Formats: sequence, C-alpha cells, structure tokens
Amino acid sequence: MIAESASVIYLIQQVARQDREAFGQLYDRCSSLVFTLAMRMLKIRSDAEDLLQEVFVQVWRQAGNYSEERGSPEAWIMNIARSRAIDKIRSIRRMEKSFALTDDPARAESSSTVESSAAQSEVRITMNSALANLPESQRRVLELAYFDGLTQTEIAERLAEPLGTVKTRMRSGIQRLREILGTRGA
Repeated sequence: MIAESASVIYLIQQVARQDREAFGQLYDRCSSLVFTLAMRMLKIRSDAEDLLQEVFVQVWRQAGNYSEERGSPEAWIMNIARSRAIDKIRSIRRMEKSFALTDDPARAESSSTVESSAAQSEVRITMNSALANLPESQRRVLELAYFDGLTQTEIAERLAEPLGTVKTRMRSGIQRLREILGTRGA
C-alpha cells in the first residue's frame, strides 16, 4: 500500500510538470474511485461524469499544490471530488428552489453500476469496515457529510442535535477512522 501511494505521489509530481502520460496514469488509477463517489453523492450518471471531468481538470491545474504532509494523494483527489460534488448539489438545490422543475429526462437516467478493480473493492471494504467500527452517532454524521454532502449546520438540523455536538462527533469520528485505517495500513 505504501509503495502504491508513493507511485501516485510521483505521478502527481509529474503532472505538476505538465506530464500528459503521468496524468493518464493518474486518471487510470483514481478515476473510478472519484466516479463512484460522484455517483453516490449525485445519483445521476451525467452529473457524475461531468464532475469526474471537472475534478481531473482541477487536478491537472493544481497538482503543484499537493503536499504529502496534508494527506495521501488519493485523499487529496477525493477531497477535491467531494468539494465539487457538494458545490454541484448546492447549485442543484438553488435551481430547484428558483424554478419549478417538470419532467427532466436527465434526472430519469438510471445509475448503472460502476465496475471497479480488486484494489478499489478492497478500499471500499476497508472503509466500510472502518465505518462499521465507529459508534453510530459518529458514523451517521460522517455519512451525512461525505456521502450526502450536508454541511455541519444541515446535519445538526436534520438530526435535531446542537451544532457543537455534531462538530465533536465529526472530529472524533475522523480521528478514530485515522487510527483504524492507520493500524490496517501498517
């Protein structure tokens, strides 16, 4: 796992130097993870495809900003994807409030399953297992934030909990996930 992460770091460093071949390899390594997250958050295949493209355009432009000290390269890319997905969800919500939408064929698109490699399946299984080891209260706030794209304030409203409680649960849950995943990676 460490060698694999190091090679992704190398690819990002090469992308920062505008190496198109390295970009292609980075895309091949990480695109299905990004697409899976996009599908889970956006639910609509065309929106997820658009998001995938936007994320990798941003990766191409900002590869020089990646720092190993701030996390794994996959986490950096997934954070870009998550942020973009949240922006898209909020944009859709604003549009829905502004306009009364009728039958929209793009919304009716089926979300076909995405094939994933064994490594990505292992990551998903590891992450789901790690989440399952969290207390229900911590797992719920993390799922609402990362998979439903809710802000901490929106989570507090949905769960009818104080904002400070939600923030504490998120912080504790993230720390616990780091401990669990760090132990498994060793």
